[in-house]
Amino acid sequence: MANPNLVAVTSILGKVSQFALNTTLTTDLLTCASEKLYKINSVAIANIDGSSAANVTMGIVKSGGSVVLIANTIAVPADSTLLLVDKNWGLYLEEGDLIEGGASANGDLTCTISYEILDDA
Repeated sequence: MANPNLVAVTSILGKVSQFALNTTLTTDLLTCASEKLYKINSVAIANIDGSSAANVTMGIVKSGGSVVLIANTIAVPADSTLLLVDKNWGLYLEEGDLIEGGASANGDLTCTISYEILDDA
């Protein structure tokens, strides 16, 4: 298991993944593939419920199993969007790392993750 050397990157692929969050706070959302490095550019949480706020919890699970929360029961007001990560505060997922998360109410929150897959193969 080796992360790509950023100096020797041969490809950078832009990706967007979208998820409907449920009340299982440990739902796997995005897992970094073997021999790759994911640069997370943004994580946006949208509340699609027109009348009720909902809470989001999201964390990074390192390949060794430790969890680092990037959001812990943060309220997202009805009909609004919360930007958890942006280009000013980007982060990397190393191979085997994953982003997990969930919401306080099923079907109220959606998650959009914009990222780049870096490869030196």
